[in-house]
Amino acid sequence: MTSLLDILKETDLRVNFSEYFKSVSTREVLNSHALQKRLLLCLYGLGTNTGLKRLSDEIGGDNYQDLLHVRRRFIHKDQLRNAIACVANAIFRARIPIIWGEGTTACASDSKKFGAWDQNLMTEWHIRYGGRGVMIYWHVEKNSVCIYSQLKTCSSSEVAAMIEGLLRHCTEMKVEKNYVDSHGQNEVAFAFCYLLGFQLMPRLKRINVQKLYRP
Repeated sequence: MTSLLDILKETDLRVNFSEYFKSVSTREVLNSHALQKRLLLCLYGLGTNTGLKRLSDEIGGDNYQDLLHVRRRFIHKDQLRNAIACVANAIFRARIPIIWGEGTTACASDSKKFGAWDQNLMTEWHIRYGGRGVMIYWHVEKNSVCIYSQLKTCSSSEVAAMIEGLLRHCTEMKVEKNYVDSHGQNEVAFAFCYLLGFQLMPRLKRINVQKLYRP
């Protein structure tokens, strides 16, 4: 069995994505080795929902306050997006065409509900799934690499999230087709995707009763 933390560490050793995490402070005295270790622990704790406090109890050497300091000073939204794009681009370059095929230009996007506390300003009651929470909207390319993810409310349009992911994924992949479910498409989505040069490929619910009309 291979630990997820070992995979995260090996990925950083290969592509050095931790260099994208810069301090928001004007001065930082923490040495690079200690900073890299705490960054990986923080990313692991946040990404697996283990939590920084529990992670500091299990792994000795770095207490909760040290990890919290790195979390507040170094890990922010734009830096995370740059690091994710770096890892995705490294995966695209490392693929062997004989095994994986040529570079794909298609991706699929959909959302998933996660429960959240009422104190979260984006928490809403989900009509279809029930319960309070938020939605994470994913863009995943054909061979299972997530190129973009974003946080949205339960009632906000999936069409807007779909278009945003196609335009702002920041990876080397050239997206030409995007597959969605019934909630990720409407007439406005078809219009904007056509103007932006994307092919919208929806899976229409109850397609046998859909009506077509000539523009």
